[in-house]
Amino acid sequence: MNSKLDTPITYLKGVGPKKAEVLQKEIGVKRFEDLLFYFPFRYVDKSRIYKVKDVNNDNAYFQLKGKISNLNSVGDKRTKYITAKFHDETGSIDIVWFRGLKWVKDSIKANTEYLIFGKPSVFKNSFNFVHPEIEVFSEIDNPITQQSLEGIYSSTEKLKNFGLGSRGISKIIKQLFLQIDNDLTEILPDYILKKHNLIDESTALKNIHFPSSPAIIEKAQKRLKFDELFYLQTELILNKKITKLKSKGHIFQKVGNYFNQFYSRYLPFELTNAQKRVIKEIRNDLKTGRQMNRLLQGDVGSGKTMVAFMSMLIAIDNGFQTCIMAPTEILANQHYNSIKRYSEDLQLEVELLTGSTKKSKREDIHKGIQSGNLKILIGTHALVEDTVKFNNLGLAVIDEQHRFGVAQRAKLWKKSNIPPHILVMTATPIPRTLAMTVYGNLDVSVIDELPPGRKEIKTLHFFDNKRLRVIGFIRDQIKKGSQIYIVYPLISESEKLDLKNLMDGFANIQHDFPPPEYLVSVLHGRMKNEEKDYEMQRFAEGKTNILVSTTVIEVGVDVPNASVMVIENAERFGLSQLHQLRGRVGRGSEQSYCILMSGQKLSNEGRKRLEVMVSTSDGFEIAEEDLKLRGPGDLQGTRQSGVLDFKIANITKDSQLMLQTRKLAETILEKDPQLTNPHNIIIRKQLQNKFKKTVHWGKIS
Repeated sequence: MNSKLDTPITYLKGVGPKKAEVLQKEIGVKRFEDLLFYFPFRYVDKSRIYKVKDVNNDNAYFQLKGKISNLNSVGDKRTKYITAKFHDETGSIDIVWFRGLKWVKDSIKANTEYLIFGKPSVFKNSFNFVHPEIEVFSEIDNPITQQSLEGIYSSTEKLKNFGLGSRGISKIIKQLFLQIDNDLTEILPDYILKKHNLIDESTALKNIHFPSSPAIIEKAQKRLKFDELFYLQTELILNKKITKLKSKGHIFQKVGNYFNQFYSRYLPFELTNAQKRVIKEIRNDLKTGRQMNRLLQGDVGSGKTMVAFMSMLIAIDNGFQTCIMAPTEILANQHYNSIKRYSEDLQLEVELLTGSTKKSKREDIHKGIQSGNLKILIGTHALVEDTVKFNNLGLAVIDEQHRFGVAQRAKLWKKSNIPPHILVMTATPIPRTLAMTVYGNLDVSVIDELPPGRKEIKTLHFFDNKRLRVIGFIRDQIKKGSQIYIVYPLISESEKLDLKNLMDGFANIQHDFPPPEYLVSVLHGRMKNEEKDYEMQRFAEGKTNILVSTTVIEVGVDVPNASVMVIENAERFGLSQLHQLRGRVGRGSEQSYCILMSGQKLSNEGRKRLEVMVSTSDGFEIAEEDLKLRGPGDLQGTRQSGVLDFKIANITKDSQLMLQTRKLAETILEKDPQLTNPHNIIIRKQLQNKFKKTVHWGKIS
């Protein structure tokens, strides 16, 4: 790539220090390259000028040429806005501005011909334009007949205040192409371009910003998506090779007494075939002498904790210590209770270390792990504190990895001279295409089978007008000895969102289920940890019939006696979250139910989510549907070292292209691992430039 692209954006003509500062703060544009790769999110056709009489509801956007008159300020200081008349020879139409009022007053001149562009709206049965794009017709760079497709860029209020709305951004990008002398170097070898029918880099970048036709936009997008996906997949494969071939790991030579004794005498239930297969995959990793990096995917209740525990027993049989790191105290406690129960017959000591652990207990734990006597430690991020020093940590299990930062995970690896084997668990099923991208440098094991005898949870959808029926059903279930979860999306009333809120709901539920006949607990994120623990404990011990909660119970709560999950405003939850909440029931032997409550007015997407939940309980199927409906986002709100930070590619829409680029990357690296072939030097240089800190060429063989 052209070295000029490293130039700070402040040196672009028309930008300067103030605009540079707002570009950096608002959209992360620091250098020429950042601006070059700031792509339009859609395109509009400006090849035609309409007349005022043509404006209707049929066309999304209209471009008109005419004059502006009758500027009028309306309202008081708080609700001030400006109206005006736009007119041509066929009629007039209103324009309204709610912001930038000073600019409007100072800039709009009478008897001047303007070109306006926007989407008409209807107010009191008349069309108007709110905040249309406006240009003085005589000052437009190119004749209108040459101006066809125009890219529309995302902007912000602050950027617009500096003249950097969509058109302002387009203007500085045009200047950027002039300053870099149109000298953009190619980043893919010729043989790849020819084989995959790709246009060159320079043509792609020019036409993504200033396209000459709809066909060229498609070609430009394909080329730039290919770049992103190919280089991401190549980097992931390289890092996986480095880890597999050169990362030294502890050798666990035997499956010994602890494992065999537990498996033959104390196993509380028979393992599923999927669990057996996964344990075998882990066992094979642990005896290679290379560090294991394995992702364990499994639906809610599929038995991941049991697989993790039996893997830990292999580590202990070989003289090593083990730990589980969980993202929350509730989840850490859940793991602690499960592992402690499994360990009792083996007389293995298990300890819990969280932010709430008392100082005296903490000191005892530190001594135990430093001496090597304590073999199993469960905890939160407290495990990565400098004061926690293991004697010989051999296996670290990380639950819900995406909730930990890269630095936190790396600290755990450094707890041993030779990095411990890593087993990452996630209860969120991830579609294989997404797993390949997000966890491309890990080996993946999937538990795709639930334990035998477990009854499928019945999922039902009711509108609010059926609430009395639901209340009657809850009473019947409580009479049978069951406990109930009722989950709300908000703690208290919101002016912006018309959602059921927990505090009002709690009052209504106490009215419908009055004490002392019924006892109700309440749980939400604003409560202190000890208050949460107290309420959760009361419910877990069966002292309360109903737990009214927000989504804090999404993970880490295991109450076998709870058989009904009611989710209020279910249409407002994502599929993944609904599935996680549903997984809180169905843990005992009784038939369990998940009841989705919603208002009558549902968006198409909201209706689709509820239909999916009612039709299937397969977490992987739900994950695929979730990906189709909402795209990958930032994978539950947390970016993993930029993996999903795409400029143009979309995992949902471009999954075939991703698989194609991965296959290509695998083929190239299989034949030329160090990328020293003259044809591939260009790939090597680009990787060095893109991933300076992650690709270690000396370790690849």
